[in-house]
Parts: sequence; C-alpha cells; structure tokens
Amino acid sequence: MQGFNCKASSRFFNGNPLRPELAIEPSRDHRFFPSNRRNSRMFKLLSSSSAVATAAASCRAQALATPTLRTAAESSSTPFFKALSELTGLNRRNRSLAHRRFFCSDSSGEGGNQGLLVEVDLAEKTESETAESKSSSAIVSTNPRPEDYLTVLALPLPHRPLFPGFYMPIYVKDPKLLAALQENRKRQAPYCGAFLLKDEPGSDTAATETDKSVYDIKGKELFNRLHEVGTLAQITSIQGDQVVLIGHRRLRITEMVNEDPLTVKVDHLKDKPYDKDDDVIKATSFEVISTLRDVLKTSSLWRDHVQTYTQHIGDFSFPRLADFGAAISGGNKLQCQAVLEELDVYKRLKLTLELVKKEMEISKIQETIAKAIEEKISGEQRRYLLNEQLKAIKKELGLETDDKTALSAKFRERIEQYKDKCPPHVMQVIEEELTKLQLLEASSSEFNVTRNYLDWLTALPWGNYSDENFDVLRAQNILDEDHYGLNDVKERILEFIAVGKLRGTSQGKIICLSGPPGVGKTSIGRSIARALNRKFFRFSVGGLADVAEIKGHRRTYIGAMPGKMVQCLKNVGTANPLVLIDEIDKLGRGHAGDPASALLELLDPEQNANFLDHYLDVPIDLSKVLFVCTANVVEMIPNPLLDRMEVIAIAGYITDEKMHIARDYLEKSTREACGVKPEQVEVTDAALLALIENYCREAGVRNLQKQIEKIYRKIALQLVRQGALIESTVAGEVAELKEAKAEGADESSQNVVGSDTNVATETMETSSNEKTIETSVDAVTKHTDDELQHTSDQPIDLTDKTESEKLQDHEAAKAVESILIDSSNLVDYVGKPVFHAERLYDQTPVGVVMGLAWTAMGGSTLYIETKQVEQEEGKGALHVTGQLGDVMKESAQVAHSVARGILLEKEPTNTYFANSKLHLHVPAGATPKDGPSAGCTMVTSLLSLAMKKFVRKDLAMTGEISLTGKIFPIGGVKEKTIAARRSNVKTIIFPSANRRDFDELTPNVKEGLDVHFVDYYNEIFDLAFGDDQQQTKEK
Repeated sequence: MQGFNCKASSRFFNGNPLRPELAIEPSRDHRFFPSNRRNSRMFKLLSSSSAVATAAASCRAQALATPTLRTAAESSSTPFFKALSELTGLNRRNRSLAHRRFFCSDSSGEGGNQGLLVEVDLAEKTESETAESKSSSAIVSTNPRPEDYLTVLALPLPHRPLFPGFYMPIYVKDPKLLAALQENRKRQAPYCGAFLLKDEPGSDTAATETDKSVYDIKGKELFNRLHEVGTLAQITSIQGDQVVLIGHRRLRITEMVNEDPLTVKVDHLKDKPYDKDDDVIKATSFEVISTLRDVLKTSSLWRDHVQTYTQHIGDFSFPRLADFGAAISGGNKLQCQAVLEELDVYKRLKLTLELVKKEMEISKIQETIAKAIEEKISGEQRRYLLNEQLKAIKKELGLETDDKTALSAKFRERIEQYKDKCPPHVMQVIEEELTKLQLLEASSSEFNVTRNYLDWLTALPWGNYSDENFDVLRAQNILDEDHYGLNDVKERILEFIAVGKLRGTSQGKIICLSGPPGVGKTSIGRSIARALNRKFFRFSVGGLADVAEIKGHRRTYIGAMPGKMVQCLKNVGTANPLVLIDEIDKLGRGHAGDPASALLELLDPEQNANFLDHYLDVPIDLSKVLFVCTANVVEMIPNPLLDRMEVIAIAGYITDEKMHIARDYLEKSTREACGVKPEQVEVTDAALLALIENYCREAGVRNLQKQIEKIYRKIALQLVRQGALIESTVAGEVAELKEAKAEGADESSQNVVGSDTNVATETMETSSNEKTIETSVDAVTKHTDDELQHTSDQPIDLTDKTESEKLQDHEAAKAVESILIDSSNLVDYVGKPVFHAERLYDQTPVGVVMGLAWTAMGGSTLYIETKQVEQEEGKGALHVTGQLGDVMKESAQVAHSVARGILLEKEPTNTYFANSKLHLHVPAGATPKDGPSAGCTMVTSLLSLAMKKFVRKDLAMTGEISLTGKIFPIGGVKEKTIAARRSNVKTIIFPSANRRDFDELTPNVKEGLDVHFVDYYNEIFDLAFGDDQQQTKEK
C-alpha cells in the first residue's frame, strides 16, 4: 500500500520501506511490526498532527490570489467526496457553526476545475494559523512546473508502481544515482521518474528480488527491464540512502539519454477525454465506492487511507478514485501496473473494481476465519472454567476427593487382596512409593513416573496361584482331543502331572519342542495349559534384538515399560501360568544387547525364583511357571541356553497319522468353518490319501489344512449355486401349477352352466307325463349335480396333491443330494499334483542305487547314478555333479576309493576303476544336497557299474562309510523309513548304531519292512548283489 503525507520521516519498518505503503503515525515513537496479511510491511506516518491546519492555511493564502470560490451546494454535489467523507467522518461537524471555504489549485497541474476544498471552523482559526508556521505543504512548490520536465532520472521500483498522490519511501544503494538525486534537489529540480521493474525472464513471478540484485542492474540492461509507463515523482526528502517520493503524473519512456545513472526522455501522459455524465462511468464508480464502503467497515487502516488522501489531494474524481482503489488494494504488481498504464478512465475503473472486489472477498474470508477461531477458543475456555468450577463444587460438598488421595486409595485397594501373600520387601517398596506420591505435585514429571510404577507393582498377582489339575486320565483325554500322535510330548506332560500329584505341588520346568514347521508345536502349548488348568500366555522372540523386551527398561527413560514376563503376569492374573516362548532358535542380536543371554536368567530353574526386572527393580518368583519353548532347528539355539532346556524332538507325521489328523480334526473344523453340513459332502479315504501323497508330503499338516480348506470352499460355492438353481426351478414350477389350477376352475364353471340349460329344455318338452317328467328331472338334476361336484372337485384335488408332492420331492432331493470327493475328481478342486512318484525305476539299471535322505519335507528317496564316460589305460577318475555340498563330494571320493579296494578284493584281475573315467550324478540337480549318509549308496553304485550287476529292485540303504568300510550311524531314521514306505521299498539297510532309533518307531511305521543293520560294507555287498544261487553255494 502507499501512503500520502506532507512530511518525510526517517523511521520506517525494518529499515526496508521498498514497498510503497501508507505511513500512519498514531503517536510519537510508535512502530508497526510485520503482519501476515496482504500488506507485508507498514510504515510510520510521515505527516505531522496538524496536516489539516496546514492545508487550510495554504489554501487560504492561495485564495487571496484566486478569486474563485466553490459554493457549498457545488461541493456537496460531488458524489465521491460525499460518499467517502461520510465513511471517514469528515462531515461530522456541527452545522450550526460558521465556517469558511477556501479553494486551492491542484498541484498536479491538471487544471483549476479540480481543486482542494478545505473547510475550517472559525473556532479553530487561531489554532490553524498558529500551526501554519510549524508545518509546510506536502507538495513542494517548484519552478518550473512538473510538466516541463522531459528528461528525468529513472528509479527502478522492485515491488509495486507508484501512483499519483501517494508517498513511497525507497532505499537507493547506487552512490551515483543517490548523488544525482541530491544534486537535482539542490538545483530546485526535485523530480525523477519512478518505473516498475519487470520480472527477470524465466523466473517465478511471485519471487521478489533483493535490493542488491536490483541495483546491480545498470545501463541498457536496466533500461530494458523497466516498464514503459511510470510516474513522475517529487523528491520530498533524502536522509542517508533513504529517499521519499510522492507521485504527480504518469510518464512514458521514449528513449535512453544516459546509462550511469540511467536518464531517460519521457512523455507526460494525460487521461483520455471522458464524459463525466456518462451513466456507465457513474455506475462503475458508484460500485467502486460501495465496495470501498464495505471494506472500510472491516478495516480501520483503510479509513485512515481515505482520510489522509482527501486531506491532501481533495475530493475524488473518477481517475483519482481508480488510482486510490488500486493503490491501497492488495493486488500484485502486474495488476497495479495495468491500472497505471490504462489511460481510459472507464477501463481503469473496471480494473480497480476487480481489485477491490477481490479485496472484499479476502476480508470476508479473514472475518470468517477470525470468527471461527474466536468461537473455538471461547468454547474451550468456557469448558475449562466450568470443569474447574465443577471440581471446586464437588470438593466442597465432599463428593470428590483429591486426585492423589483417590490414586492412593485405588492402589491400596488393589494390594489389599494380596497383602497376606505379598513378600515383605515388595510391601515395603509399595508403602514408600505411596508416601512419596502424596508429597509430589500432580504437575511434576516425577509424579507420573511414581504413579505408573505403583500401577505395575499393585497389578501383579503376588502369591496368587491357580488350582492345578493332577488328574492324569483327564489330562490324557484333553491332550488326545486336540492332537493326534505326539506321544513323546504327551508322555512328558503326564509325567509332570504325576510328579506334582505325588509331591502335592508342582515346580516350573523348561521344555523345548523342536521339529519342522506345521507339526503342532505351538498349538500343543495351549492344550497343555488346558490339561494342567493353567493360564496360557504366548510371546514370540523371533528376530528379538532388544534386551529390554525381556528385562524391561529403567524407570528413568521416557516411555519405560517392564519386560514381557511382568506383562505376562499382569495379563494372566496368576503367578503360575504356562508361558510359550515361540521361535527361540531365531533370536536376534543388535546394539541393544543379546536377548539370548538375558533369557539365561529367565529360563534357569535356579535363578528365576528371584528374577529381577529392570523396571520393577524388585525380585519376582517365576519358579512355578512352566516354560515351553519351540524351535525348528535346535543347532541354532546358543549352547548355554540349550543346556537349560529339556528338548523333545517332534519328527513329523507319517501318512497314516496325517490320515487320522485330516479325518478327525482338520476336516471337521474346516467343515464347520465353511458352514457345510456333514451329509452334504463326502470325502473318500482315497481322496485324502492322494491329497497327502501328491500334494502335502511335508512333515507338518499346515499345508494339508490349507488344501482341505480349499476343497471345502469350492464345495460351498458349488452347493450355493445348486441351491440357487433349485430354488429358481421350484419357483417356476409352482407358478405353472398355479396357472393350471386357475384354468381348470374356469373350465369347470363353464361346464356347470351348460348342464343347467339342458335340464331346463328337457322339462319343457316332456309336459305329457308330469309325474314321470318331474321324477326324471329330479333324477337327472341329482345325477348332474353329483357329476358337476365330482368334475369340479377332482381336478383341484389332483392339482394340490401334485404341487405338494413336487415340493416334497424337491426338498428331499435338496436334502439328500451330496457331493462326492474321490481321487478321480480331486484335481478339479486342488489342481494338478505337486509331487509325483519318487520311484523312478521299477528295476534300477546297472550303476543306479536308491538311497534315503532327510529333508525339511520329512524325508525322501535319493538315486545315485554312475556312468562310464571314457575308458583308457591309466585314465581312472571320478567326476561328480548334482549340486553336492563339500561333505558329500568328499564322501564320493571316499566311496570311490572303497569301491576300488572291494573290487580288487572280489575280482583281482578287474582293472575297471584304474582305466575308466566315471561320472557320478545325484538327480534333482536344482536341489542342494549335502551330508555323509550317502557313502554306502555311492559305493554300491560304483560296484554295480564295475561288475555289470543289477541291485535288488526293492532295496534302499543309508549310512556313512569310512575308508576301511566301517558303517557309521546317521540321523533322521523315522523320516527315511517313511520315505522308503512311500516308495514301496521292502528292504532297508541301516547302520547297526541306529537300531535303537528304529526300535523306538511306532509299529505302524515298521510294519511290512525288512530292515538289516550292518557294521561293515561287506554285509551290504552280500545283500545288494547276492542271489539265490550264491546264497545256496555259501550255505
């Protein structure tokens, strides 16, 4: 915004009055501060408090030389001054007082018709004359006149253009330009040209240039960056590098005269002629005034603009009204420059009207925002005051106690139930903290820490134990209800119950269940808790890398919390729960410590009786807690932690066990979850067996459950579709039956009418024998009525009977209909088989032997294939493939050496290995393989190729071999046995050291197998290559 005043002031906001704004001086030494509103800076008022008196005195002096006097009627007829003077309060004078009118010529030189009219009360005459000597006119009287200046210095304005009649203080950083301005002022030519600076090409229009960048531009570059139309500005004062300008008239640059400082030739512009009585111009001006009036109501600053402008310039004409509205609006510099360049008064008024309308909308939005914020703040304050008053009233009436008193009472009530069982050292800590709580202020941070600490201390179940179940038979039934198999786990839990029954009390134990995924390790924990009648709590430590999750945080930390065990005790409410620690083999280790080391104290029976949590800082007895841990790979558990656990291995389920689990557990639960009734579906044993063998060979049953759920989801969809089809069919048939019933009724009524007509005709024709006729008529009528009754009733009864029978038939069909799932249509529900038969050969060729391997899927058969690649004297070598690990490669080299020794012993003249380059391959090359248990199988494969003999087709073997032919034990006996049964192998060779592992297997696993336990390879040689004739010869 721009300000108009008569006196320059050296005090400006922030030392940077580059943007032309109105300067207001409500009081001496008062300063304005920045605002976020549309006017970025405000400046101090430049005029003295006697501006009106000064203007009056100046006009009076000019009135002596100018005899022209404007009448009151003439002045009041000007609509603009009257409208705005009413707003600014200039007409609020006592009309009973006499006053003089003085007319001053316009300093802009636009003619004497438009002058300055100032009314001065006679009562203020003396005061005005006194002030005349203390102030001077704002517009300096110069000679020659402003319109005589055709060559002026060009001042760049970076922010907004200068409008005629408005002040603009700017800073001039260029020394040459500042010196030239001072020189002009001394030579009584205090005029220069103020031109708006164009935006730099390619830059953001909204971006503002710094003073340094503006005054770095000089010469021709500066000339090209200036707008052509500017303002002739009078230099009113120069203080340091601050220059105060006041606009006089519009200019247009014609050419450049000098580059440094920039001097240009200009043409003085005048407004285009216009008709003052034009209705369109008047209407536009009235709309501008109306909008200004609305804006002035909301902004006191704008009212000061109007008052200052009218005091120093005079009443509003059409051009001045347009300039005034544009100058004080918040429009950007390009919009204001467009108003300055417009010489057509009507178009200029339209541009100004757009700006003030936008200003009005901004004022409305501002008022709405201010009102909403004020309502929100007042509502919150009112609510706060009412709440405080309510608290005070309740406190006076005794309805509510103090916060600290209420908290203390709550904590004491909590601990009262455990007071007899709570350890003395814990009670002492609680009493100390309660006393401390009463002394603390509720607003202090220590108060919240103490309150949270007491909350945890009093929430723990000190000495509260649940009643355990010592009934072994009941526990056995509960375990069998939830899980099939897992005899080792169930036996261990029953032993735990038996010991507790004999002792009368039970102690905590640490049990670790290890096995592949999906075998029921986690779910068995919940069943154990139910069998023991204990509370159950589970938390997983997979990926845990923070010791504080186990031991808790120190109370001094913000957001500190106890560890998992303290949280467990608070949640379950008893001190002897069953805690399942899941995925203990996947513990992490990070910068916050080693959680595995923190678990040593928790899972040590000798230490957890006094477990110390960092947050509580009091010992907690966890000796009654039963810990059950789960792991997939025991080797991943740290040895110190593994040493504290009792490990129970769960190998997985065989096919028979999976059949029982699927039939008795998975299918039942899935059927209920899908909303399918038992009579609606039938899954045959062949389908389940095919599902297990061809889709779900892994050790667990998790994938089996997914496949069964998939089957039942498709069955549910099929049943719903059939039901919708049946319902639509039944509805159609019922509608057809109803239509047939209606048609039959219409035909019956027509038959009745025809019969009555025939009877009447016969009566009239047989009038000779009246008695006979009457008798016959009665008989015929009775017979006809019976027939009509029979013919009309019979179709309806048949229709009803047919409709009810059909509905019953459909309901019966709907109820009896079921879906059969067999091995033939299993592919339609679960897709193509994932696994195929592992037995690749009915009769293994020469050089091929079946071995047994352990995998994460539970075990599989593995073929060892050997082939001769090249034969040449002295070229004996072995090449192995099949993505074998280092251990398995070394085992192949050992097997090659053992085979050469055995062949030399059996056939001394056979030089096959010495002269043959062999290639040993293990199929399924995409599967990584490693381990020493295929050693004896490799030896057999090499010997089969060397001796050109077949190996028994129903034989599989496993075992590690040494260079001396000794067979060492292996692992995974159960999995390998299951894999052999799956491939219809009848004869298995195991190391003798694994006899104990095989004897522990269930009878259904060992059934139908011929198992041989060997110590040396010679025994395997006889079993693999011996025939009936050789056995007869040996006998």
